[in-house]
Formats: sequence, C-alpha cells, structure tokens
Amino acid sequence: MAWGILEDTKMEQVPGTAAMNDQSDIPREYDQVPHEILKHGTGRLSHVILVPQPTDSPNDPLNWSIWKKDGILLIVGFSAAVVGAFGPMLSPGFVQIAGELNISVNTLAQATAWLILTIGLSLFITQPFAKVYGRRPVFIVAIIIMFATSVWGALAKDYNSFLASRVVSGFGMSPYEVLVQCTIGDMYFVHQRATRIALWNLFLLCGITGGSLVSGYIIEDIGWKWTFGICAIFFGVFMFLVVFFVPETAYIREPVTARYHHEPPKIVSESEKPDQNLTEKEVSSSSTPPQTVAPISTSAEPKDPYLRTLKFTTGKRYTDAPFWKIVVRPAVIFWYPAVLWAFLIYGTTLTWIVVFSVVNASIFTLPPYNFSVSEVGLISLSPFVMTIIGEVIAGPLNDFMCLYLAKKNHGIYEPEFRLVLMVPVFILGIVGFFGFGASVHYQTHWIGPVLTFGLANMSMAFANGCVFGYVIDSYEDLSEEAFVAINARNLLTFGLTYFVNDWLVKDGVLNVFNVLGGVFIGVTLLTVPLWVYGKKLRGMVARNEMLTRFMKD
Repeated sequence: MAWGILEDTKMEQVPGTAAMNDQSDIPREYDQVPHEILKHGTGRLSHVILVPQPTDSPNDPLNWSIWKKDGILLIVGFSAAVVGAFGPMLSPGFVQIAGELNISVNTLAQATAWLILTIGLSLFITQPFAKVYGRRPVFIVAIIIMFATSVWGALAKDYNSFLASRVVSGFGMSPYEVLVQCTIGDMYFVHQRATRIALWNLFLLCGITGGSLVSGYIIEDIGWKWTFGICAIFFGVFMFLVVFFVPETAYIREPVTARYHHEPPKIVSESEKPDQNLTEKEVSSSSTPPQTVAPISTSAEPKDPYLRTLKFTTGKRYTDAPFWKIVVRPAVIFWYPAVLWAFLIYGTTLTWIVVFSVVNASIFTLPPYNFSVSEVGLISLSPFVMTIIGEVIAGPLNDFMCLYLAKKNHGIYEPEFRLVLMVPVFILGIVGFFGFGASVHYQTHWIGPVLTFGLANMSMAFANGCVFGYVIDSYEDLSEEAFVAINARNLLTFGLTYFVNDWLVKDGVLNVFNVLGGVFIGVTLLTVPLWVYGKKLRGMVARNEMLTRFMKD
C-alpha cells in the first residue's frame, strides 16, 4: 500500500499500474520479456522504462522525433485554441448583438447552449469514426466544417441563419473535445503526457478566455460579424497545415511479449540487430547490452514516404470491433468509477466556467460597473493570464510528481499519482466560485470579481491534467470511449447555460454561485475515496470477464 492506496489482492497486475523504473518487480505483462531489452529513456530519464513500449518501426508514432510530435501537437493545439474561442467569442457583446437581431439576451445565450448540445451529441459520431478509420480524416473534415460555418456566420442575415451556422459548427468543434487527448496518447510516453495535456489545455482555455478578450474590441470597433470573419481566416490557414503536416497518429502495435521469441536467448550479431537509427533519439535500449535476446524485429517495415502520409485515410481499420459496439461503449465506460469521477470533475468545473462567459455581459454592463463591450472583453484578461500560469506550473509538476512518487514506490507507477494536484484545484475553485458571487453581490471594486474569475480558470488548468492523465493511464486502450463519456458534460453545460440568465435574475448572483461552489466542493471531495480505492476499483472492473470482452476489440 503506497500512501493510502489500497492494493488489489485478487489481481497481481492491475490495468494502469506500470513499472517505470528498472527494478526487479517488473509487471506480469513483461514477465516473459528479458529485462535487458525493455526500452528506456535517456539522460536523466535513463532509469525510466518507456510505457508504452515502442516497436522498432519508423512508422510507429512513439518513434517519431520529438520535434515532429510537438509540431503536430502545436497545429492541432492552435486549432483547438480558435475552436475554444469560437464558442464564447460573442459573450462580451450579448446585449448589443441581441438588440441587432431583435431577440432577448437569454435567447442569444440559448444559441450557445444549442451549439454545446450539438458538440455533445456529435461526439457519438466523430469518435467511433476516428476509432475505426483513424484521427486524420476526422481532423480534416472538422477543420473544413469550421471554415465553412465561420463564413456562414459572417454572412448570416437573420437569427435563424445565425443559429443554424452555430449548430452546424458543433460538428466541427466536437473532435477537439476528444481527439487531441487521444493524439497525445498515440505519440507520447506516460511520463511525457501530462506536460502535453497541459499544453493542449493551455491552447484550449486560452482560446476560450483570450477569444473574449479580443472579440470585445472587434465587436465594438468593426461589428460582431467580423468575429466569424477572422475565425474563417484562421481556419483557412489551419486547413492547409492539417492536410500537409498532420499525418495519421493511430497505430496498430503488437503486445510487448509478441515481439520477441519465447525461446532460450541466443547471440545476435551486429548485422542482425535492428537499425536503431530508425527510432526516436529519446528511445534507447537498456544499459545492459542486448546481445542476448532475439527480437522479432519490426524495423524491416519501410518508412512511409511523405506523399503517402498525405492520403485522406491510410485504408486501415484500427479496430476489429463492430461500429455499433464502438458507439455503445462510451455509455458503458461512463459508469467505470474513474470515468464517472472524471466526468463529474471536468463537467462541473468547465460548465461553471462557461457560466461566467454567459453571465458576464449581464453583470458588468449594468451598475455599479457600467462596462462597455470592449471592457467586458477585457475581463477575460484575468483568466487568460491565470490559465497560462496554471498550465505552465501544472503540466511539468504533474509529470514530476508521477516520476517522484513512482521512484519512492520502488519504481511502480500508479495512475492515482495524477490526483495529487487536485489539492490546488480544490483551493482555487473554492476561492474562485464563492469569491465571484460574493464580490459581485456586495459590489466590491471590479478587481474582486475579475480576480476570482481568473482563479476559477486556474483551477481548471490544474484539473485537466489530473482528469485526462488519470483516465489515459488507467484505460489507455479505451481512451477515446472514455473521453466521449467525460464530454457528456456538454449535456450538463447545455442545460445550465440554457436557463442560467433567468436563474440569475430570479435568485441573484450570490445564491447562484453559492450553489455552484457547493456542488464543486462535493464533487472534488470524491477524489479522496478514489485515491484510496482507485486501484481496487480498476482491478474490479478488469476482473469482470463479460465487461472486458465487450470493451476489448
């Protein structure tokens, strides 16, 4: 038992638990593999066993250069930033735009709610397609939809056309709710993921907050339709980058034990060794010479030429499971304890933050603040800065804590180590949600609500690394299904944003944010039993043979 985490006494190798240091207690999945051929990191990470273990193929995304991996992440990350801005970018001008469209502010807010609902429902289409046919075709179609609906929104003549453009855009936005995290899981090792997840969240959350920051000036100076026009320009550039520089990252990788002969080891000559130049520089073999093993090398697979990587799809199926089963799986995995916890944490925290965007114009354009549209947009400077600070700290700190705790735990890594940073999430969220309601209610200086708005967003920056890191590490093979289940939070967001302005008028900002803060506390405290019983619960799920057969390909 490590730091209160209860062991599963009925299962020796619990899914998610992994050996990250070169110790004698290698997990069962590596029992038949000679320890000396397990691949390790290099330099200060030379003691870390790479999880998952890469093949020797140059086409394995785990073996791509770190520059190529990070380049792909930057492209989809910047795309996610603009997608993040696309949803709330009109919020600073809600009062002005509602007047121009001859509708109420609440009706305009409901347009955002319908957009969010479309995102949540379309995930059940885009995710199964990406699971079966790969990430690349989904990314390409999504960015084309975003470009087309941005042009549509800019040219919309009335509310019905405007609403239709928003609803259709949800189909293009939905892949960025799931596939970026899955792409990170495709390309990076366990000890690298939290930093990259933090980077993705930095893009997404800065897009959400920074978009409102910029759009306030756009709406005030050149009109709200130009928010769509500028998005169309960005998505046009991203279309080019995605098509030419984002190859397929899904890869069919044999289990570690299937890659090596299960026979007495023999000496392998220099000429028979796999070409180590084909793998990423970071990947190296153990410090023990590997001449005593006979790998079934996959390095004979030729490197795909660049033109082949430009194909819309690879023509492969990345799962043998029927399509209907992949559609149903998110509803099943939703009830896995780890995924249900992730849904509650991510769903409540992000939904509560979306509420800020929906109500800010109604609060700050009225006395005692009397902000202009551009000044309402400037409120987002606080969450923008706080998000950057939070992500810069959270990602590396999460990876460091995992490596540190694994080292103290005799080289055994538990996904629960990701949960340590829920402590700052708890503190920041309490100050953010309760503080915002109180400062607005008691009409403090504008610094009060603006600062607490930023702290609430900082809590989200820390929470994302915990949530997605924990789910990826616990159920790596089912990460796509898990992310769809987690993003069922869009249904929660839809419901709250649909009526929150009416609720605000009826009960007042103090009561609204006291309720949100209380729910946040209750949900966040569920992390304590998950820390204690998480490993046992992972084992319990893995021992259910019928469930395992259904969820596995």
